[in-house]
Amino acid sequence: MKNPTEIVSGSYACISSLRAQTLSGERHLEESGGISAGLSWCVPVAAPFSSCLPPGDRGGHTLEVHRGRACASRACPVASRCICFLILIGRMKAYSPTTCLGARAERGVCICGTLPETAAGEAHCCSGAPPLIAVKRGGGGGSPGRQFCDWKVHKVNLTLKMTADNEIELKEAFQRAQKGHNNKAKLVASLKSRYNKLEDKTLFHEEFVHYLKYAMIVYKREPAVENVIDFVAKFAASFQPAPNTDDEQQQEEEEEEEEDEDDHPFLSFIFNFLLESHKANSHAVRFRACQLINKLLGSMAENAQIDDDLFDRIHQAMLVRVTDKFPNVRIQAALAMTRLQQPKDPDCPTINAYMLILENDSNAEVRRAVLSCVAMSPQTLPKVLKRTRDIKENVRKLAYQVLAEKVHIKALTIAQRVGLLQQGLHDTSESVREVVCSRLLPAWLLRLDGNVIELLHRLDVENCAETAMETLKAIFKTMPTEELLQNRGQLDNRKVIPEDSITCENVLYWRALCEFLKSKGDDGEEMLEQALPDAATYADYLCGFLKAVPVLTEEQRADFNQLEVVMTKEFISQQLIHLIGCLDTNEEGGRKRVLAVLQEMLALPQTPSSLVSLLTEKLLVLIPDDQRRIQTVAEIISDVREPITEASQPVDENMSRRQQVQLAEVKVRIMEAKQALEDSIAAQDFSRAAELKDSIAGLENHRNQVLQEIAKSNQAVDKEVHIEKNDPETLLRCLTMCAELLKQMNIKTRTGPTISALMSSLILPCIANAHPAVRNMAVVCLGTCTLHSKELAKTHLVLLLQIAQLDEVKIRISALRAIIDLLLLFGFQLLSETASTQTAQPTQSPDKQQADATTAEDKGDAPEDIAQSILVMFSEFLDSEVSDLRTETAQGLAKLMYMGRISSAKMLSRLVLLWYNPVTEDDVCLRHCLGVFFQLYACESRSHQEVVEESFLPTVRTLLNAPATSPLAEVDINNVVELLVELTRPSVLIKPSANTEVSIHDYLAVRMCGEMLKDPTAPEVRLYAKTLSNLELSREETTREDLTTLLQQLVQEVKDRVCLRALEKMLHQLVDSKEQAEVLSASALQPLDVNADEAATEDPSKSAKRPKRGQRKACTARGGRKPSRKAESSEESDGENVPESVPAVRPSRRAKTAALEKTKLDLNPLINQEANVS
Repeated sequence: MKNPTEIVSGSYACISSLRAQTLSGERHLEESGGISAGLSWCVPVAAPFSSCLPPGDRGGHTLEVHRGRACASRACPVASRCICFLILIGRMKAYSPTTCLGARAERGVCICGTLPETAAGEAHCCSGAPPLIAVKRGGGGGSPGRQFCDWKVHKVNLTLKMTADNEIELKEAFQRAQKGHNNKAKLVASLKSRYNKLEDKTLFHEEFVHYLKYAMIVYKREPAVENVIDFVAKFAASFQPAPNTDDEQQQEEEEEEEEDEDDHPFLSFIFNFLLESHKANSHAVRFRACQLINKLLGSMAENAQIDDDLFDRIHQAMLVRVTDKFPNVRIQAALAMTRLQQPKDPDCPTINAYMLILENDSNAEVRRAVLSCVAMSPQTLPKVLKRTRDIKENVRKLAYQVLAEKVHIKALTIAQRVGLLQQGLHDTSESVREVVCSRLLPAWLLRLDGNVIELLHRLDVENCAETAMETLKAIFKTMPTEELLQNRGQLDNRKVIPEDSITCENVLYWRALCEFLKSKGDDGEEMLEQALPDAATYADYLCGFLKAVPVLTEEQRADFNQLEVVMTKEFISQQLIHLIGCLDTNEEGGRKRVLAVLQEMLALPQTPSSLVSLLTEKLLVLIPDDQRRIQTVAEIISDVREPITEASQPVDENMSRRQQVQLAEVKVRIMEAKQALEDSIAAQDFSRAAELKDSIAGLENHRNQVLQEIAKSNQAVDKEVHIEKNDPETLLRCLTMCAELLKQMNIKTRTGPTISALMSSLILPCIANAHPAVRNMAVVCLGTCTLHSKELAKTHLVLLLQIAQLDEVKIRISALRAIIDLLLLFGFQLLSETASTQTAQPTQSPDKQQADATTAEDKGDAPEDIAQSILVMFSEFLDSEVSDLRTETAQGLAKLMYMGRISSAKMLSRLVLLWYNPVTEDDVCLRHCLGVFFQLYACESRSHQEVVEESFLPTVRTLLNAPATSPLAEVDINNVVELLVELTRPSVLIKPSANTEVSIHDYLAVRMCGEMLKDPTAPEVRLYAKTLSNLELSREETTREDLTTLLQQLVQEVKDRVCLRALEKMLHQLVDSKEQAEVLSASALQPLDVNADEAATEDPSKSAKRPKRGQRKACTARGGRKPSRKAESSEESDGENVPESVPAVRPSRRAKTAALEKTKLDLNPLINQEANVS
């Protein structure tokens, strides 16, 4: 762009005079404020210039120079980059520069104005063509449209210095920059033009910073301030040299020249000012300084270069600011360091700072900002992966987006890929799951050319089949219906995968596709028929594949290659068995064939043990009747355990010789009889002949019998016999089928003779088996079987208790699960029926009688002894060093307490302490289970809240008296107290109690007051005093009077000032609320006066005595209470946002617009005020 400092020049002889008059008029209007007031000015035409005008047009003319808006004509090919202006000479200023006459323009500058269309043919735009000068003949008034017919258009070769816009003052530039509709590019160009004219830049720098400071002291994200910041960034970045696009030789020459050149003075000045300001005490100044540095660095070209010293100074300053107290400052500092990081440098300070922020920053928006700008490297990738498990939904969502955009699937390990999919597809947030399905998976498929089978190769489906299945179903949901069957080209004409080309990946894809189509119901039935054969054909295919699975010997199992082949075959077999659920088994012939194949495979000894459970499950699904199920499985178990075998027997030689001699004798007698018959016939002794004939028939029959006996003795070498097999593999197969049968049976189906026979012949003998796997499966079968029969449960409960305490860990856990299931189903009444014939009274819950082991009064009662032993066993398991056993026990106790089978305050206290214990920090399953249990348990009923209230003081005492060496000494007592107070709030109940006069917090307040009265000087008094202010007390007068009396006593005895202020404040609140009961009852949010209670008259001495305290607990009296997790999150979000109030009710759009207009910040009054003062 040409430098707009040229003057008017033309072909007229008087053009120099025109230049002088134009500049004079410019100065005149500038002094009078005309330039800022309008876009035009008038200069009287002197005699030398008027003499150059056409004849008859020499007197009283006026030169008008008007600068219009950017050309808006669509016909103008240069409308986006032209400057519209019009120069008119005449007696009147009667037009508006709005209409573009550049319809036929080719390039350059458009001539705009309200000239008539007839003049459009003469007007033209060209960078090399002269502008137009319109001359008015004569004077007169009138509208512009009527008078323009008298104007002539003259061509003048001139260039004009547009001072009205190009050389605006700094003050005006900052005023106009606040308006969002102003074109900041024009403002930048105008201000830059003025800057380039100045010889001494110092005054400009000082004035620029002076006006910039007005914006930098505002922390609130006002639109006017943001516009000014953007303008400043664009203006400063405009001095950055444009990126070079010349050839290599030119680049080398410029690089040599750049070695001697420094950065632009204004850029250096603004950076120095911002770097000096980043240490200001005002957080607003620090925020704006970091924001400007971020925008300046972001506005530079990709190949821009800055001085090394400046780079280091910016780097050091931003490293300090990323640890700022205010989250918004940290966000801008982190964003500013985006272009300063060096991923290839393992010791890059920026990368290290980013990783530290991702790990430790408490503000979610700061973590999101770092995620958005951190460069991917082997160092940062694990940190980004960890953010996919962040506590905040937005952080997790952004982490998956960053991984999808910046990380190639090959850069991740198999475990990382599987972990990302497993966590993302099961995330609690719908938006996170949507990002995984719509961003991460398509990005991976795009990098694999859309090959889904190749994606499965990258996931190792043999070890993560379920995750791969969910991934495929997520992909299928985004596929059009017509594309679902495009990848079925792997199927042959039988609609099955050929055995020579079947792999783990394509068989899993086949299964996922069929299950997805089946889940679509009638819509996918037609497509399912194209992807799966009929039941009989598939049964034959499955049978052939299962029989082809090799069976390895012990020596072959030592060969890893052979073992891997067999494991792959077994995995494929599992997927093929799963496909049975997609078959259409409504047709009788196909269903019978599938049943026959399943029974044959279960009875076949060569079938792998890993397939037995799945085969049994699919078999039982096809058999709806329980009795038929039992009979079928029992027959298969009998065939497996007692197969029919052929026993060989030796041939008796003596018997064989005797049979041969007997046969010879018969043959001789037959020959003799036949000879005698012939003789009798010859002698015509027919009576004798008839007798001989009968004798011959008898001898022949006897001969045939002897022949049969000889043949039978020779063929009966093998004999079928039943031999019982007791090897561990066979027993495990039988127990697996039995366990699957008991699991699939209806819980109301009672055990019959067949189940009893299996119990006596298979399950109970295997309890004492030497093989651990056999014993474990036997315990599982025993526990499942006892659920179907209360008599069996009473008989074998003691055996399960013994196993839970004596056997291996895995078997103990199985027995513990069985015991908990029995107690959940039958309750503790089962114990009383087991020990004696007495049962609990129907009006009183047995768990209330036997819940707490320490409250058992009658030690000689057998049922209570058993209940006590069970609870003692549970308590010991909670202290176990085996995490699996501890977790299973905690889950079992949570189930029993939630279902009302146990109601024990001490047991609940144990669970609370276990949840907070640092020892269980790595036990994610335990903490998740208990965290959900506490909320559900307290919200379920008021009786549960009473248990929580009873556990309050025991829990606090345990923490207060924990020795310094105990892990419980690290637990924050304030946080525990807050949890228990929140759990006992009446407002959290799902179904509030009908008795509105009772409040759990009233009991809690009385207990704490009594505890404080026992020892007013104890350190925990401060904790109790602060907790009292968080309770929801009743509105009942008697309760308030009693609490007032207790508080008055405490005020007289407590000496600690902090406690005293808290107690006096609560006392005043009670008194005021009593006087203004009606006003407070109308309020919806009162922290102290919500519910009523009748139990405030309870004697505070009823609480147990406080145990002795350790000396280390003196520190518990300090400081305020630690905010809860929920409170932390809210305070955290407040810190990152602008400090403005958020309305409770969403206002209308009109109200929000009006409020926004009122709250808009305008820097003009401040600037004008400063100007007036100066």
